[in-house]
Amino acid sequence: MHGWKSKVIILLVVYFAGFATGVYTLAPGQPGGAKECAKKGLPYSAIKSDEFAKSFSESMHRCVGVTKDYAWRAGRFIKDKLDERPLKTGG
Repeated sequence: MHGWKSKVIILLVVYFAGFATGVYTLAPGQPGGAKECAKKGLPYSAIKSDEFAKSFSESMHRCVGVTKDYAWRAGRFIKDKLDERPLKTGG
């Protein structure tokens, strides 16, 4: 079973991937971009789609790697800070 930290990291990755997709979708395109794509037809569109998918996949893998690294560093920092704390004795 995954810990809560892993779930939070995965949730953040999915959230920001959705946000990036929304920005990409709503961003203005090049003038006449849709007309040019329609003229070139489906094969051109499929090639561009494959290139985008490959690029996006590589970027997401890099993002996940960086996220794991920062999560590990944050966990290590928190653990070190907790270890520095003096123990309270009951009484």
